[in-house]
Order: sequence, then C-alpha cells, then structure tokens
Amino acid sequence: MSKKKMQFEVQENESIDSCLERMKKQGYMPVRRTEKPIFQEVVNGNVTTYEPVGRQIVFEAIRAE
Repeated sequence: MSKKKMQFEVQENESIDSCLERMKKQGYMPVRRTEKPIFQEVVNGNVTTYEPVGRQIVFEAIRAE
C-alpha cells in the first residue's frame, strides 16, 4: 500500500507544470504549495549580508482516489 500523503519538490531544471504532471502520473493530487527562499552569504570586508539566489517550491499532495 502506498502513502496517503507525499511531498514533491520542483527539481532544479523542472517546470512547475512538469512537476504537477509527475505528481499526477504517480496518482497524487496537490493540496498545498510552499515556497522557501534560498540565500547566499556575501562577505564585503567585515560586513556579512545575505542575498536571495533562488527558491525551493514544494507541493504537498494526497492520494487521488
């Protein structure tokens, strides 16, 4: 028996649509989308700043009955 809930992360060279299609092929339906920013540490002299360089998109999905 497969899991009722799963998380699908949009891969680096993958579009959101292709991630949703991959989810559908495995028999899951999205219920929630979360985005987390990805930061890079930048040091200028003795000052450290954090700059956004990307984002991580994760879909929470349930089994489609």
